[in-house]
Amino acid sequence: MDTLSQTFSALADPTRRAILTRLANGGATVGELAEPFEMSLPAVSRHLRVLTEAGLIERHTEGQWRRCELRGEGLRAAADWIEHYRRFWEASFDRLDAFLKESEQKTQKGKPNARRKTR
Repeated sequence: MDTLSQTFSALADPTRRAILTRLANGGATVGELAEPFEMSLPAVSRHLRVLTEAGLIERHTEGQWRRCELRGEGLRAAADWIEHYRRFWEASFDRLDAFLKESEQKTQKGKPNARRKTR
């Protein structure tokens, strides 16, 4: 699987996104990351493995603890891909806006002046 697909696959799961959100505030142990979830430590470890393989987090051992930290550069490929399409849509909306303004001006120029009713 290519890196971008692996990143989006990892981000597709709400538990993994919640873990990334938590790690954005600083590193944490596996136990600390598991606390808010109603799942076993092995299940949390599987989520962490997916995030590690996608390059989104780093795991290392500190004494008896397994500590996890966010790898910001792991999101770079996804952010670049999204940015490309954001620019595409922004340019498309700008062209649509210009077209609508031009159409409105043509419509206003083409309207006959309202005639007054006389009694």
